[in-house]
Amino acid sequence: MDSRIEFTLKPDTIENLKTFSDLLKKDISWILEEALDEYFVKIEKALLEKNIADESAMTNLNYDEFWDDLDFDD
Repeated sequence: MDSRIEFTLKPDTIENLKTFSDLLKKDISWILEEALDEYFVKIEKALLEKNIADESAMTNLNYDEFWDDLDFDD
């Protein structure tokens, strides 16, 4: 798998990367990896929450309406 991707960053973003790299004494690649890791965790959480909300929306019955129609007498 190719480990290189071409992309464009705004000049302000590049300047911030350089500044924080110098301040933190960390490589720009490390800063980008850390930021992307946090982004992916945030997005994955949002997608999971959306899936749960979508599954919850599959029924419009409240608790009592759901159980009222079930017959447990055998």
